[in-house]
Amino acid sequence: MNKTQPVPGSHGPAPVTSGGPAVDGRSARWDAHRGERRRSLIKESRRVIHLLGADASMEDIAAAAGTSKSVFYRYFGDKAGLQQAVGEVVIAQMQQKILDAAKTATSPRQGLSNMISAYLEMAETSPNVYAFATHVPAGESGLGRGAAQTAGALGTFFDKITAMIAEPMRAHFSQTGSTAPQYWPAAAIGLVRTAGELWLTTAASSEKPDHAAMAEQLTTWLFLGIAPEIEQQRIHHTTSRTSNPHTKR
Repeated sequence: MNKTQPVPGSHGPAPVTSGGPAVDGRSARWDAHRGERRRSLIKESRRVIHLLGADASMEDIAAAAGTSKSVFYRYFGDKAGLQQAVGEVVIAQMQQKILDAAKTATSPRQGLSNMISAYLEMAETSPNVYAFATHVPAGESGLGRGAAQTAGALGTFFDKITAMIAEPMRAHFSQTGSTAPQYWPAAAIGLVRTAGELWLTTAASSEKPDHAAMAEQLTTWLFLGIAPEIEQQRIHHTTSRTSNPHTKR
């Protein structure tokens, strides 16, 4: 049963509810405001980093976002803290995109290709934001807790992706009796990330494949290795020599 009692200095009674402490409405509204403001700053930071690059300073980011550097320090502590916040959002979105891509596959090979394609596509959407979210440089105040947490979030992300590709590949390898599933997923992630980031930073040219072609190439390497390509080149070279009457024997 609710009772009312006078509140000193007020013009009327204030409600007192039984069954627990009353919730401070002003505090709840302030927390909601801070949460919304923080999300807004993260979104604006991504926009600015996309335009200015992963090396943009806190001052550059704040100016382009139309606010002061002190506001960013108030919400994130330092650049490493901002990187952590942006990284958590970007990594979570990439993880969900890759998970959704895997669900549409009808075979282990297609599942792997879909996941690699989704990963490359997300990174290609904004290489600057990807670099900011996944690389852990010394921040403005040194490599602090925020940067370490970013590295942890990134490691967890790749651990989860490794587990995701391990599941369907166990069924694939079980048919051959191979013990590769124990090591292959981690090796696959290493190849995809290293080659993918090199592809991402390679200048555009007619020889650079798009993300779909790159995903297919990486998938082929993971399933078949490079032996088929080497054999194809050997056959082509042999054919060229034998078909050219001017070739010395």
